[in-house]
Amino acid sequence: MTTTLPASPPTEPGLKAGLKSRHLSMIAIGGVIGAGLFVGSGSGIAAAGPGILVSYALVGILVVLVMRMLGEMAAANPSSGSFSAYADRALGRWAGFTIGWLYWFFWVVVLAVEATAGAKILAGWIPAVPQWGWALIVMLVLTATNLASVSSYGEFEFWFAGIKVVAIAAFIVIGGLALFGLLPGSDHPASGFTNLTAHGGFLPHGPGAILTGVLMVVFSFMGSEIVTLAAGETADPRAAVTKATNSVIWRIAVFYLGSILIVVSLLRWDDPAILKDGSYVAALSSIGIPHAAQIMNAIVLTSVLSCLNSGLYTASRMAFSLGGRNDAPAAFARTTGRGVPRAAILASVVFGFVAVAFNYLWPDTVFQFLLNSSGAIALFVWLVICFSQLRMRRVIEREAPEKLIVRMWLYPYLTWATIALITFVLGYMLTDTSNGGGRDQVVLSTLVALAVVVFAVVRQRVSGRAGARDTARDTAPDTASVS
Repeated sequence: MTTTLPASPPTEPGLKAGLKSRHLSMIAIGGVIGAGLFVGSGSGIAAAGPGILVSYALVGILVVLVMRMLGEMAAANPSSGSFSAYADRALGRWAGFTIGWLYWFFWVVVLAVEATAGAKILAGWIPAVPQWGWALIVMLVLTATNLASVSSYGEFEFWFAGIKVVAIAAFIVIGGLALFGLLPGSDHPASGFTNLTAHGGFLPHGPGAILTGVLMVVFSFMGSEIVTLAAGETADPRAAVTKATNSVIWRIAVFYLGSILIVVSLLRWDDPAILKDGSYVAALSSIGIPHAAQIMNAIVLTSVLSCLNSGLYTASRMAFSLGGRNDAPAAFARTTGRGVPRAAILASVVFGFVAVAFNYLWPDTVFQFLLNSSGAIALFVWLVICFSQLRMRRVIEREAPEKLIVRMWLYPYLTWATIALITFVLGYMLTDTSNGGGRDQVVLSTLVALAVVVFAVVRQRVSGRAGARDTARDTAPDTASVS
């Protein structure tokens, strides 16, 4: 198979360069800060103690490496299909088809999860509207935003992400002041970093708990790659991708490691409030911040809306790219006068609405199956990015070396090391036999992936035979005219 690097226009046909530099900067930051950071970190701390910092660092390094590889390919050839389009060229049509549809499936399931989470918060504030009603309202509002224009999506995401950034930055500053007894009015003891080692040590459950923590936090990082899809709708995609991928290190270091360090330093890791109230609420309450729970609910709601907004955008752009490559209905690749892929957005949101209904009607059966069968897709996506970069790097060096603006470090050794680490995480997930745990997610996600691969291969062979028959018919001599 000969892989070629096509020349890319500034934006793909039909899409508009409606995202500004400030939009993409916040999309890059917001993609790293998911609602899982605020909601799920308490379970990780309880499982690994202060050693959860090592878990976050390991996953952070993994994400940085994957984003570096993706940034290398995206800077050379920006595309709304991102890693799916690169897999198509590097590994074959079956790979691009498979990972594109799996990624789309992942995000439409996320739409249901986040819509339900947002509805719970809103129903707690305004119980007159039922929870399902809030879920419907949230989905409709963000669908309308995405249908309006890409700049509408960018503007919403700019403010959503901005609130998250300000909130975490304020948390780190206020928590840091309290740690050293410098926060006025706080009765928190100036403990410094003694809580990191004072209660059973830095690894109270042993080194193995670090890997348990990795499984708990790895999926909260999903979304970092959104910036490479969005870059195709900016005026200067290559510069945007380069800036975003180069800044991923400090974003993860500050927002994840910085904020979690504050939590496990302010509180002893086994404080019951961490699991009961959530790690950030417990930390804020410990330093005397009034109404900490409601403040965090507002921030979590913002994160949920941000994730919903980006999830719908991401799913629709992946569907748009699949449609443009004839891997989805052709209508998905058509855009309105404002450059919006309306059919791709509506198809994504319809499945999202169906998944929301499943969440209310059959939360422990049908919806749990959807969750489990999409649970390991993030790791599959990262693996595909790694293997695509291994091949695309050689293609870029051969055909357009001047496009290697972003380079993967220590290629190909770090790429292979990343593949080994992801494979190890997938293997370790198989040891988690709890209901809905790692083994269920890996097995069901693998079965879904295999089904899509089989469909893609059969579809490719059938279309290949049909093409061969058409070619033979067109080139056959006209026997009627000969006689």
